[in-house]
Amino acid sequence: QVQLVESGGGLVQAGGSLRLSCAASGRTFSSSTMGWFRQAPGEEREFVAAVTWSGTARRNADSVKGRFTISIDSAKNTVYLQMNSLKPEDTAIYYCAVDLWAGGSILSATRDTYDYWGRGTQVTVSS
Repeated sequence: QVQLVESGGGLVQAGGSLRLSCAASGRTFSSSTMGWFRQAPGEEREFVAAVTWSGTARRNADSVKGRFTISIDSAKNTVYLQMNSLKPEDTAIYYCAVDLWAGGSILSATRDTYDYWGRGTQVTVSS
């Protein structure tokens, strides 16, 4: 059974940095795409970033371009989200997700494309 476990969230001041990790297990993921989404209170869950399992293709939401970087260590089955220059509006629960049938190239920003989700990790940015 596929499991995704996020870690690395916390409380940080505006302008600070955090690195989130997501450990994936339960099957092989060689054709998968890994994504990060976030959900603020009262808001819809929104796309943040995605990366192919090979690490050769990435995609970021416009709201985090130049500040967040997604990366993957396939040998460790772990995907990361490096978040720099954090803003109070980045406060949310951050979720890791996997699109098992991406074929090694699709970088979807649509929630329904993703097959499994982690439980999330809270990120709070104080002003």
